[in-house]
Amino acid sequence: MHAGTALPEVTMQAIAAEMNLSETAFVRAEDDHQALERASTFHLRWFTPACEVPLCGHATLSAAAVLFGALKNPNPELHFRTASGVLKAARRGDSVSLDFPQNPCAREDPAGLEELVRSVVGELALKDMQYSASTKKLLLRLGDEVDVSVLRGLRPDAAAMVHAHSGKVRGVIVTLTGRGKYDFFSRYFAPWVGIPEDPVTGSAHTVLAPYWGKQLQKTSMRAFQCSPRGGEMEVTLDGEGRVHLIGTASILIEGKMNV
Repeated sequence: MHAGTALPEVTMQAIAAEMNLSETAFVRAEDDHQALERASTFHLRWFTPACEVPLCGHATLSAAAVLFGALKNPNPELHFRTASGVLKAARRGDSVSLDFPQNPCAREDPAGLEELVRSVVGELALKDMQYSASTKKLLLRLGDEVDVSVLRGLRPDAAAMVHAHSGKVRGVIVTLTGRGKYDFFSRYFAPWVGIPEDPVTGSAHTVLAPYWGKQLQKTSMRAFQCSPRGGEMEVTLDGEGRVHLIGTASILIEGKMNV
């Protein structure tokens, strides 16, 4: 986070590469003369180590958590102007609720994607394959008989994924119907943008929420993304093309960067 005018794009990309996280968020107040501690509207951009991306959920959650928590911003709701439109973050007790656009998917013809699918799930049978054109994410649903341990155990070959397909797909969601307290599970892989695996992915849940909402006939669901550094979130469809993602964040490190 920084005050004043925007950092050059090349600088933001260099910082993201140096941080080497799935995404690094860059936040500044819409009014260059307003302090981050008091502002309610911000500009927000996200960069992977390789490129800028149009939407990132957990980096938005983190940005809101820093503003609400570390900087003691008193506003009940924050607005972020982004490449995906205006996103809202609101306090919900100890949690943060993010208001994101839904990105529905549609049945996808597997022709031409066979090698990519094998590089992700091997010979596992799929119950469904769908594609979200607005996010360029391919959704692969495993059979309902598959145990969640199989999803956890997947080891996609990132290089093979990129070699197999460099066209319209920029990320792959692998998902499975839920067990116990969870309605569905998922993992997310995007080596095309420098992310072999993303630990917890808000943007993927803008695709997953409308998909599973339709499958389960639910508007409120609990999800778990079971990467090695996974996490859970609550998702709610509002009937107006938006999805609310509710989660928590912990601030582990604070500091200043000289650029």
